[in-house]
This record gives sequence, C-alpha cells and structure tokens, in this order.
Amino acid sequence: MSKKTIIVIVALVLIGAYLFSAYNSLVTADEGVTSEWRNVETAYQRRADLIPNLVATVKGYAQHESQTLKEVIEARSKATSITIDPSNITPEQLAEYQKAQNGVSSALGKLLAVAESYPDLKANQNFLELQSQLEGTENRIAVARKKYNDVARDFNASIRRVPNNFIASFAGLEKHSYFEAEEGAEKAPKVEF
Repeated sequence: MSKKTIIVIVALVLIGAYLFSAYNSLVTADEGVTSEWRNVETAYQRRADLIPNLVATVKGYAQHESQTLKEVIEARSKATSITIDPSNITPEQLAEYQKAQNGVSSALGKLLAVAESYPDLKANQNFLELQSQLEGTENRIAVARKKYNDVARDFNASIRRVPNNFIASFAGLEKHSYFEAEEGAEKAPKVEF
C-alpha cells in the first residue's frame, strides 16, 4: 500500500469516528431533554395526586362551595388526560399542555381563596400540611420546567452548530419546544384595597 492510500484510510477512519462520536453526543443530549420532560410530568403528577386529598379536606368544611370543588376536579381531570411524546413535542402540544396545567393552577388558587373564608379549615393540620406540600410541589414544577428549558436550549443550540447540523438533519433530530410564560405574565397583578 502506498503512503497516500494509508493517509486516506486513516483520514476516513478519523472522520467516521468523529461522526459517530458527534451523533452519539446528540443522541445523549436528546435523551437528556426527554429525561427532563419526564421530570416535569412527574412534578405535575405529584400536584395532581395531592388534589383529591385537598379537595376532600376542604369539602368537609366548605360543603356549599361545591362549584369551586367541581372546577378543581375537572381541571385536574383535563390536565391528567393530556399526554405528550417527549421525543416529538410541538409548540402547539406544549401550549395545550401548559394551558391545561394553568387551568389547574387557577382552580387551586380559587380553592385556596375559598379556604380563607373558613377559619376552622385554615387551622386544620391536615389542610395546612396539604397546603405546604402543594407549595413545595409548585416550586418543584418551576424547577423542573427551568431544567427542561435549559437542556432543550442546549440541545437546540447543539443541533444548529456546524457540523452537528448536518448530522442532526441526517438523523432526523429536530428542535425541542420550550415552556413559555403565560400571556400577560409580564404585567404586574393589580392589587386593590
């Protein structure tokens, strides 16, 4: 074999090794996005699991608030019925998922506001514990959403860089969608006394 042939073979082997390594890195990053999406779903599921206990506790004290309790249960049902394939999240699917989860947040806000009218309920240890767990869960949701957005951003940037963009295009890897702030979230809430 000539020296030229050996150089060409070594160059092809090195290029092939680089392509395999780059592809494997993209796959690992894509799986990281999927993993973080599962963490987001887990945080939302924790909240959904707390809701029946919270509703049952409030129901014992606020029986004539049945409409508010019904809204919470319906919002939870709607939110838990939406499933998304993390490897193929579209902005529309993510917006629908986020809208359903925002419906739960809104209904829970109404429920907690109703609880303010019942001093015995506010003093109930079970209610206080559930309320504390719910607050912690809301924090977990915020952290999980941020982590998801961070890994999605890193993945999206990586598949747009040369030469990864060619590898990603060939492998069919596409950008992941982000969680975005609710419409109107940039405005401060109006407080009146």
